[in-house]
Amino acid sequence: MTTISELNHLNNLTLAELNSPEILANTTFVPNPNSYITVRGAKEHNLKNVSVIVPKNKLVVFSGLSGSGKSSLVFDTIYAEGQRRYVESLSSYARQFLGLKEKPDVESIDGLSPAISIDQKSTSQNPRSTVGTITEIYDYLRLLFAKIGQQHCTVCDAVIANESVTSICSRLIKELDGKTVIVLSPVVTDQKGVHKQHISEAKKNGFRRIRVNGDIILIEEAEKIQLSKQLRHTIEVVIDRVTLNDDNKIRLMNSLETAMKYSNGKALIFKIEEEDKSKQLIHVNKNRACPNGHGTPDNLEPRLFSFNSPHGACTTCNGLGVITEIDDKLIVPNETLSILEGCLKPISRMSLSGGWLTKTFQTLSVKYNFELEQPWNKLPQKVRDIVLYGNESFEGIIINLKRRYKDTTSDAARRDIESYMNKKACPDCKGARLKPEALSVTLSGQSINHIVHLSIKDALAWFTALRTGTSLTKTEAEISRMILREVEIRLKFLQDVGLEYLTLSRSADTLSGGEAQRIRLATQIGSGLTGVLYILDEPSIGLHQRDNTKLLNTLKKLRDLGNTVLVVEHDEETIMNSDYIVDVGPKAGINGGQIVATGTPQEIIKNNNSPTGRFLAGIDHIELPKKRRKVLLKSIITKENMDDNQAQTKIYWSNQIERVIKGY
Repeated sequence: MTTISELNHLNNLTLAELNSPEILANTTFVPNPNSYITVRGAKEHNLKNVSVIVPKNKLVVFSGLSGSGKSSLVFDTIYAEGQRRYVESLSSYARQFLGLKEKPDVESIDGLSPAISIDQKSTSQNPRSTVGTITEIYDYLRLLFAKIGQQHCTVCDAVIANESVTSICSRLIKELDGKTVIVLSPVVTDQKGVHKQHISEAKKNGFRRIRVNGDIILIEEAEKIQLSKQLRHTIEVVIDRVTLNDDNKIRLMNSLETAMKYSNGKALIFKIEEEDKSKQLIHVNKNRACPNGHGTPDNLEPRLFSFNSPHGACTTCNGLGVITEIDDKLIVPNETLSILEGCLKPISRMSLSGGWLTKTFQTLSVKYNFELEQPWNKLPQKVRDIVLYGNESFEGIIINLKRRYKDTTSDAARRDIESYMNKKACPDCKGARLKPEALSVTLSGQSINHIVHLSIKDALAWFTALRTGTSLTKTEAEISRMILREVEIRLKFLQDVGLEYLTLSRSADTLSGGEAQRIRLATQIGSGLTGVLYILDEPSIGLHQRDNTKLLNTLKKLRDLGNTVLVVEHDEETIMNSDYIVDVGPKAGINGGQIVATGTPQEIIKNNNSPTGRFLAGIDHIELPKKRRKVLLKSIITKENMDDNQAQTKIYWSNQIERVIKGY
């Protein structure tokens, strides 16, 4: 039983003293859980009854040989227990969806905080996930464009905005000063029917003239006309004939108000003196509509800019930005072969020595005068097109595959046909994923698609210029202030972790493990959480030293927010920049699973029992070969179809030595 005086003494011990065998063996004493994580009796995998006390709110590195038990202690014990306790704290209803977590083989863990694991294996394979959606920057972009974006007509690119009747009058007088015009109310626009009711309604309201299919006539004459209900007609009520000048401004306003009353806010200005019929009419609308009469678009909402929503996604590619099509190069991989030699891969396994397939191709060869023994690349283009795409008597290989792919219920058949398919940019949205209505909205002259294709570095500069510049009105600046702040903060975090070269449109399934891990790191910093236990698995893998420094600064920021950061790591720079080291070893497998040393980097360097400390001190080192092999550059690899940021490259390669490719 620990007495009060003994307890006071124990609470004043240093971390090095707390990790002494005597204190760790005293199971009745638990250090302050607000300051330490205490693990006792961990036996998961190769761990040999490990006990250790780890400081909280510090950057702690777990070092040691591969297979020594670092991950078993950090991930399979500490993190696993943290997750299990979290799940147990939920209701029984919630637990049924998450499943029960098995308790790790450990006697006790005290001082645990909510745990978040950030590893290099968590890259999303969802083609709808992008850097922008993962970091939530795209959500802020959607909100920003919905709030202060400028709509344009998808047909003529004219600016779409609400406009008062007073503003419309001023604009018309300025453009057509001294000209005489007729104000029209468009009650029927290019619609089938006899439309007698519209003519009767106009007469009832006291109007004398009407314009039917471009001709202005008296209403009495219009009543006698028999319009064909099978044809489309356009009918406008003549409201007024007025000369545009400042003296007639009030009259023009009244006429426009009257015209808009009967046509849902729309009116037409007919220029009498204009001979060019294509320029005779000016469309005006006090609602959000194209001034040139190309319709009224939907109101701006965040969902319009979401490629994961049917309201915003391109209807051709369903928001993926790419379509999958059968590639004729995969149908005929070797053009030097003939049809009889099996150049058509989908039917190469089928017999052409007899049967219906032979007869079909023989009929085609006779009709179009070609030989089945001719190499594919020697056949006329017309013949190749018929074989692939068919004609009135032959379905065609590609058309046949498309039909079967659509109709089949067999997964095996689908997989077989998919082997002849390739992805290409959507022909309608050009890879932008969105509908034309969303892409036509601009902010400071740029569409949302342009912004997401900027690099992180350029995007940060663009948003900073938008916030500090003069392109936004005072009202727009006030509306967007908080949104721009959140976007800039997240972009800055991405830049700080060395990802300034990525674009917000970059698909998540093309990211490397290291890139995905650093994005999650930046997202966690942006969330501003405190009191969290973050666990990382070798975050320095794949990083250049320049980027490693940025990563370390990010880990320190995470720590400085009031979080505990546990890192499994081999990298010397990361180890030396840590606050505390737990060295696991002494060797791997059954010869590991023990805590061989704990302490600050300086204390570990002085500890001869620590394999990591001996390497850091320069006592142990890896011997370099005194003699190098002779390099013979014989093999040449040419890569033509490169992805993302790769250019077409020729590589001179030796097959007899170990090769290293490095760079930023």
